[in-house]
Amino acid sequence: MLTSFATFVSAQKQTFDIATFTTPNGWTEKQDEDKISYSRIDGGSWAQMAIYKSAASAGNIESDFDKDWNELVATGKTISSPEKTKPQTAEGWTVMSGSGIWQYNGTNVATILTTYSNGQTCISILCNATAKPYLKEYKELIVSLDLAGSSNTPVQNSEPPVQDTASTSSGNSSHVTENSVQQTEDISIVGLWTSYVLETNGYSINGSPQYTAGYLRREYNFYADGTYLFRNKQWLVKAPSIVFQYETGTYKVNGNQLTLTPGKGKAGFWNKTKSTKEWGSLIKSSTYNLEKTTYTFQIIIDNTYGNSIVLKSLKPTQRDGGQFNGPNDPYEFHYSFRKLESSIDNPPGWKN
Repeated sequence: MLTSFATFVSAQKQTFDIATFTTPNGWTEKQDEDKISYSRIDGGSWAQMAIYKSAASAGNIESDFDKDWNELVATGKTISSPEKTKPQTAEGWTVMSGSGIWQYNGTNVATILTTYSNGQTCISILCNATAKPYLKEYKELIVSLDLAGSSNTPVQNSEPPVQDTASTSSGNSSHVTENSVQQTEDISIVGLWTSYVLETNGYSINGSPQYTAGYLRREYNFYADGTYLFRNKQWLVKAPSIVFQYETGTYKVNGNQLTLTPGKGKAGFWNKTKSTKEWGSLIKSSTYNLEKTTYTFQIIIDNTYGNSIVLKSLKPTQRDGGQFNGPNDPYEFHYSFRKLESSIDNPPGWKN
């Protein structure tokens, strides 16, 4: 559900303050006295980009970056200390980027701040994003940037070294562009892999999506003894009942092939109560097909958002679903590695 994003394409040039840039296509624009911003929502994912009005420099890039980080990023939120790139200079401007991770409504948000300074004037560009594809669009915005300095000589295509952002010693934040992603088949598949999506009401405030109390939670737990547990719980505000699926079986890994052989499974519909954490009475059980499936899988290492696994099959499955984005899309199902306990609880009387 998170794999369909609009591609950044050529659009008209726009000028705000000392910055001239290519406007991102398909984003909502908002301009006020101190910044011009762009926002986008795609299902449960969202991003914001903002170019702030230039200000007098404190005299060096480090001081300018630290000041803007504290004022534009850190105020009002709990965020990891920024991982900074080394300053680089081109055409009279020095650029530095930094990134950090924070949470909004339980979702990890990666923030990147890029600051330019020529010793007299400084200007910063900010990005908040909940999914990696948005960071490519932020990079494209930076690449398109022309800055008019104090000598009125623009600096063109001064791309900050965002891709060099290093991880913290605690491992809570890391490379925040697509260059950070390592793909491997050597890491163990054992553990809890989840696809947790919060329901939105379709509206946003200042570019931030507005969530309902609903959620969709799907997960695999692969155990070291070769067995697995699959569960799918859907509690949606607009749906009349709770949906739940449950399956257990065995799995085998052969290279990049993962074969699931189910042993038992069941599903059903339950009444809701006033709480999203409670189960009402069972309405009815539903037919559940046991499908032996072989996936081509890939594990992706990304310390910014956490490791993830991509399961690719030749057909839809009752466990994973079908083509989420379009009729010609491949059957690819994405799950994130979860170190915490599962957020799915079984209906009364059902045991793992």
